[in-house]
Parts: sequence; C-alpha cells; structure tokens
Amino acid sequence: MGANAVKEQAAEAVREAKQRTGMTWREIAEGIDRPKEWTVSALLGMHPVPQELAEQVGEMLSLDERTVLALQRQPVRTGLGDLADDPTIYRFLEAIAVYGPAIKELIHEEFGDGIMSAINFNIDVSRREAAGGDRVVVTFDGKFLDYAW
Repeated sequence: MGANAVKEQAAEAVREAKQRTGMTWREIAEGIDRPKEWTVSALLGMHPVPQELAEQVGEMLSLDERTVLALQRQPVRTGLGDLADDPTIYRFLEAIAVYGPAIKELIHEEFGDGIMSAINFNIDVSRREAAGGDRVVVTFDGKFLDYAW
C-alpha cells in the first residue's frame, strides 16, 4: 500500500473518530497546542505529525496504533486531482486564477524579485460578521524568499 493510501486511511479514521467523539477541530488543536489550520491539514495527511503529538491525538480520539503511526509519515504531495472538483477548493483556485497575477505584481513591487514561502508559512481562517452576511477571512502569511543569485 502506497504512502498516500496509508495517509488517506488515517485521515478517514480521524474524521470518523472526530464525529464519534463530537470533538471540534479547534478542541483537537488546543489539545496538542497547535494552530487549528495546521492541525486539520496535518491530520488530513498533508504534514507529518511529530510522534508526541500523534500519540496525544491518538489518545484524544481513541485511534489505533496503525493510524497513529500513519499520522507520523511524510506525505506525498501531488496535484489537486479530484480535489479541484470540490466547490470550496475550486473557489480558491478561481481566486488565484483571477488575482494571482496581481498578487505576484504587488509582491514584486513591494519586496522585489522573489516569492512567498509556502513552507515557512502560517494560515488563519476566521469569520467576520458583516451586514450582507458573514465573511470568510483567510490570511496567508508566508516568509518572503528573494531570488538571490
């Protein structure tokens, strides 16, 4: 069984355990003292979870040893594939398609020739009340990496 299949099975076990226990992602994140955004991403297979944290999650969610070990594995990060069919994920792709070139121009104008790191990176997802309906606020906070030759 490939690394992705093992990580996908662990993610499904986490989802089932989360539903069974009634815990929220925020509660799980607070239980391991990590940001909720990193916690969800890691437990769904996109980051290796350090052993101590994987064991803590395993205890909170009553996960089996195989799942706890799978959470610790390095993921294989590939293209979006079927994920791009999900309406929420598609909207992020659409936003980048529309605003990506503008963001790139603004980064270059403000910082110079370089990129925003997605490795040295923080993300925050929050809700903001607004008269026309609540707003989803997503903040990407990445270190600027200059192209130094």
